[in-house]
Amino acid sequence: MDHDLSQTISLLTRTPAALDALLRGLPEAWTHRNEGKGTWTAFEVVGHLAYGERTDWMLRAKQILSNRSQPASDLPAFRPFDRLGQQRESQGKSLSNLLDEFARLREQNLAELHAFHLKPADLQLQGRHPAFGLVTLSQLLATWATHDLTHLHQLSRILAHQYRETVGPWSAYLGVLHCNGHSS
Repeated sequence: MDHDLSQTISLLTRTPAALDALLRGLPEAWTHRNEGKGTWTAFEVVGHLAYGERTDWMLRAKQILSNRSQPASDLPAFRPFDRLGQQRESQGKSLSNLLDEFARLREQNLAELHAFHLKPADLQLQGRHPAFGLVTLSQLLATWATHDLTHLHQLSRILAHQYRETVGPWSAYLGVLHCNGHSS
């Protein structure tokens, strides 16, 4: 499927409500347990998404747009993203705080993205990722939406994991209990 900015925005718009519907009001027994050593809780996932809204997607999009006249060889690299930054940023917050913060930040970021009035040619502008090298704005925006979907998938796994033993023999038919990794 080719990248379609309006469809990307449509997906990005839905994530806060999906998270809210899935997680708000659940007991901490559900939201503060993980899938095992080295995996995240639902609370950490929401914190990660909020942290990314503040420090990643739009900053990189703005960098690409502000460097549009530079040759690819002169493009500065994006600042590396701290994939665990939510650990310090979420301290002292409740899951409700994080859900509200994420929704507010996402709304602001999408309003700013819309205000860019991006044209198809803009989507081909490049930036320099510190690990991947040259990437396009189109790839960045498509990755933003896919990143959301990855974490929605992860949240389903985390929650289902809490009933891994409780479902008994039905676990053989529950694919979510057999999906490996991608927790971080």
